[in-house]
Amino acid sequence: MKGDGMTSKDALSKFPKPYPPETVWILGAGRFGRLAAERLKKKYPQADLLVVDRRSEKLQPLREGPAFSTHVGEAVPFLAVELPDNVWIVPAIPVHVAFQWILLELGRRGRVSGLPTPDEVDALVPNPLRRGGTLYASYATFICPDACSEPEEICTHTGGPRRGNLFECLGRIVLPGYHTVVVRSWQLAPGVGGYPGWLLKEALEEIASSPGQHLVATSCRCHGVIDGLSWMRGALAE
Repeated sequence: MKGDGMTSKDALSKFPKPYPPETVWILGAGRFGRLAAERLKKKYPQADLLVVDRRSEKLQPLREGPAFSTHVGEAVPFLAVELPDNVWIVPAIPVHVAFQWILLELGRRGRVSGLPTPDEVDALVPNPLRRGGTLYASYATFICPDACSEPEEICTHTGGPRRGNLFECLGRIVLPGYHTVVVRSWQLAPGVGGYPGWLLKEALEEIASSPGQHLVATSCRCHGVIDGLSWMRGALAE
């Protein structure tokens, strides 16, 4: 992790700035998005919460109270209009948000295309599961508790020691011809993960500075998702 002034030990337990969050954008107003909004409002009552969804009817229940702001629109293009450094992003849609946002932003600078995650990566992650070209990984072989608080040392389901931090495991992936970038997700509330805008921008610039093939992962301590891309700067793409 870059730019947050934390040691590697501190980075495992402390939240990056700004924390507590002052502004949170929740992407998706389905069941998980509404749960995220309710839990975040309870834990951070002073935070400004905005819920984004392309379906106005999904946002309607949240409009009935004064606690939440809402926006009707596609989530990833919404991020691309303006992404403040200090906003926390909580993905609650079935899309690899960080990867899709990076694709969109790189497309403004040159030539970029998504790639299937290479098959060789399966052997490098725990419990791999494929859906199309996307690879999912997890330390869990069970359905996790809905309100897991993601403690550092133990698993809330088994009560046993944690097997490790998946974001570290994914960061150690070495595959010839690929560079790996991991966006870590922090547990802001029980069952609710997110990351700050500046961290997403750092991932973008790390990839933008190195034309070639990349693996882009988003991961918390237990679960992660990985996609691939190929990138060439504008001058090289002509």
